[in-house]
Amino acid sequence: MTDYEHLQRAAKDHLWMHFTQHGRYATEDVPVIVRGEGAYIYDSHGRKYLDGLAGLFVNQLGHGRTELADAAAEQAKQLAFHPLWSYAHPAAIELAEKVAGYAPGDLNRVFFTSGGGEAVESAWKLAKNYFKLTGKPMKHKVISRAVAYHGTTQGALSITGLPGLKAPFEPLVPSTFRVPNTNVYRAHEITAGLMDGSDPEAFGRWAADQVGIAIENEGAETVAAVFLEPVQNAGGCFPPPPGYWERVREICDEHDVLLVSDEVICAYGRLGHMFGAERFGYQPDIITSAKGLTSGYSPLGAMIASDRLMEPFLQGTESFLHGYTFGGHPVSAAVGLRNLQLFEEENVLEHVRDNRDAFRATLEKLRDLPIVGDVRGDGFFYGIELVKDQATKESFTAEESERILYGFVSKELFNQGLYCRADDRGDPVIQLSPPLICGQAEFDEMEQVLRVVLEKASAML
Repeated sequence: MTDYEHLQRAAKDHLWMHFTQHGRYATEDVPVIVRGEGAYIYDSHGRKYLDGLAGLFVNQLGHGRTELADAAAEQAKQLAFHPLWSYAHPAAIELAEKVAGYAPGDLNRVFFTSGGGEAVESAWKLAKNYFKLTGKPMKHKVISRAVAYHGTTQGALSITGLPGLKAPFEPLVPSTFRVPNTNVYRAHEITAGLMDGSDPEAFGRWAADQVGIAIENEGAETVAAVFLEPVQNAGGCFPPPPGYWERVREICDEHDVLLVSDEVICAYGRLGHMFGAERFGYQPDIITSAKGLTSGYSPLGAMIASDRLMEPFLQGTESFLHGYTFGGHPVSAAVGLRNLQLFEEENVLEHVRDNRDAFRATLEKLRDLPIVGDVRGDGFFYGIELVKDQATKESFTAEESERILYGFVSKELFNQGLYCRADDRGDPVIQLSPPLICGQAEFDEMEQVLRVVLEKASAML
């Protein structure tokens, strides 16, 4: 066997890939990515692809950054591992200080995890624990949005609003409830005909008020937290309408419910700010984060909580009985610290803010294609919703999604040199989330590949 043949055989015989229809590879090769440089990745045949998804909304600073690899190597030489269970190490201390310095308001307490799902899990556990310690033991329920994705652990999956992802693993953790999302393009369907989306502010007020209604229906004395993303990922990048976050914050304050900003994707520059809450001007009680914290060079997540939530655990012998072996791993923490230092040295946040309008304008050019229904998002985080009819907004059938979105669009984009995401959790969309180092040249390349592929896809309807 050649090296390539061996990798193919071993992948098919032994590697269980995530969220993967393995039956597709019965007659096809598994794509094998072997290296990355800047905004590009290369497969085992030497073919080059623009990384239009930053891996999985992760690689903020691009591939092949020796500064991050060196930070990992130096830390591993000095202290490869020690847990944060009653002990600390300098890398975790320094990174916690750095993250807290960026976090809005009094979010000064950083609890490290291995990834985003664990950060969400930690936030729910903290919310329940906090209210038990402060005399409100019945507050345990969670409100989240329809179609929203919050992770795959049992708790985070329960908070997730995607029935298809949950069904294989039910029964899940009880006490989670859904409210409408902020998809202005589908406002007519979401509001059952009450609004058509022509007044985004009115729709935003309506959507926010549904959070209050859900809390009141469940009983405010039983609701611990509301979990929302700054820009909702699943369904295709739903930004908040004007006034939405201000009203949600008012509702949470009124009912003594914690507002959790799930920023596993939106934090660390994706929207042009270190945190999405800054982008939209609201103050959460907890931020959950991961992905871009290390630009993917080592696994790390963080739950960032307010001083108020930490206060009960500073008394006597009280303890938050929760943790992870690899949460705050020394190597990951060292990489995270160097990653954030590079953000400052290279003015990454400013770069995103300077280029986000150009990114939007470049993708907006695709609206002339009949298959493109909507282009939406913020910063370097966009979704393109595909439709059968622009005028009626008619979506794909399940058969059309399988045949066109997965059977053609996803594969052909990759064949044409663009790695991104085709997804139908909700309505069929293509998601783009390039490394934060990208500029007009990469935007144009994405638009050109998308145009070629979507013109072909349109003819298949």
